Amino acid sequence: MSAPKGLLQRGLAFVDIETTGGSSQRESITEIGIVELDESGVREWSSLVRPEMPIPAHIERLTGISNRMIADAPRFADLADTVFDRLEGRVFIAHNARFDHAHLRAAFRRTGMDIRPRVLCTVKLSRRLYPACRGHSLDALIARHGLQVRDRHRALGDAQALLQFWMMLNEHFPSGQVEEAVRTIIGHPSLPSQLDQGQLEGLPDGPGVYLFYGDTAMPLYVGKSTRLRSRVLSHFCADHRGERELSLSQQVRRIEWLETSGELGALLKEAQLIKQLQPSHNRLLRRHRDLCAWRLGTDLLGDPRLELAQGEMLDPGQQDNLFGIFRSRREATARLQALAREHGLCPPLLGLGRPAGEGRRCFDFQLKRCAGACAGVESSAVHGQRLRHALSALKLQSWPFPGPVGLREGRSLHVIDGWRYLGSCEDEGSLEQLLRSARPSFDLDIYRLLVKAVGRFEAVELAPGDSARREMVATAAEVGRRELA
Repeated sequence: MSAPKGLLQRGLAFVDIETTGGSSQRESITEIGIVELDESGVREWSSLVRPEMPIPAHIERLTGISNRMIADAPRFADLADTVFDRLEGRVFIAHNARFDHAHLRAAFRRTGMDIRPRVLCTVKLSRRLYPACRGHSLDALIARHGLQVRDRHRALGDAQALLQFWMMLNEHFPSGQVEEAVRTIIGHPSLPSQLDQGQLEGLPDGPGVYLFYGDTAMPLYVGKSTRLRSRVLSHFCADHRGERELSLSQQVRRIEWLETSGELGALLKEAQLIKQLQPSHNRLLRRHRDLCAWRLGTDLLGDPRLELAQGEMLDPGQQDNLFGIFRSRREATARLQALAREHGLCPPLLGLGRPAGEGRRCFDFQLKRCAGACAGVESSAVHGQRLRHALSALKLQSWPFPGPVGLREGRSLHVIDGWRYLGSCEDEGSLEQLLRSARPSFDLDIYRLLVKAVGRFEAVELAPGDSARREMVATAAEVGRRELA
């Protein structure tokens, strides 16, 4: 691959963002495109992003990104860890890089994260290597060097154009000349830290979970990353933080970490530790004691009947008739009221308010918001069918296995039973111990992780004494031996 070897070893990230045209101090990013380049090859990633403001018409015409396209896109906070892992430790390369870097760094700060990559602007690089040329806009570079752009003014298309420009430079100039120009532009930034460097020496740069401790035995903060070292160091290199982030960085006295075999293991362990330890600086993934869902059953006449399921009753691993996960009874009631209005359901028949009484119509029927099940205009059977249809989008996924399963990720097995995470193991003895352990309470965050993971990872059923279990553990152990070798 034609590029300076030293830069390839560190890794490059060609980045482009699209925005609403708004300030970096607000959530104005609408799309992110990243092309990674290192010794292992090229990897591409992009995502639409939902900003906090609408896209103006002239920006829609320029980029082709409409307000309808971003309506269901994730917020930047939902993508922050993924974007961080793709950028951290790499040279950040963008056209007019100050713009892209400023918007992304401000977006990271709003999520409590900070990133300080070495930044290379391809406008400056073009001017330095082609001083006699006029015009160094991206359009000028595309025309001058015959770059092939699939989708101009879209984030990934423009990032791909920057990669082409980079490869072209390294074909036309000696590698030493390109690297010298890069070194002059990006300089040599330092990485300040408020911890003893000895605390950081053993940090791996693979996936895992880290714990920050202050002066007590209880952790201040639990986090996870697919690149532990880079993520931990990012906490201590911000120059503009909010009070909360600054307070955390000043309190940390000790760091512990747990390596995992991959991203899923890190996500599960982080959620588990936060629920168990309740660190003071973790606000997301906290334990929610008032979680509830609607359970659909039948009354004595066989008509549909809704009731709130909480505590031990909230168990999609054992029940197939639960709908929605709500953080409070109030939230559950508000959602059911909205569904009743949207689908013309009768609120009293859903348990929302007092029954109108025999022969009397409910208030919503008088306002033409109820289809009339309370007044005999429609049958209870039809009303029940419409209720089931209205609830269908909220249905919790039932546990698709007869018992516990193991999800293999690298050398580890993640043991799951009824959407409960029992733990991870690497040998049969640990597996037996996990299978005998008490099942934890239902956890919404772990449920959401596992619903996505079950379809992506190999799942092997773990029936008692099953030979598949021994084979599975042996396979995982062999994977571990190969990795160590």
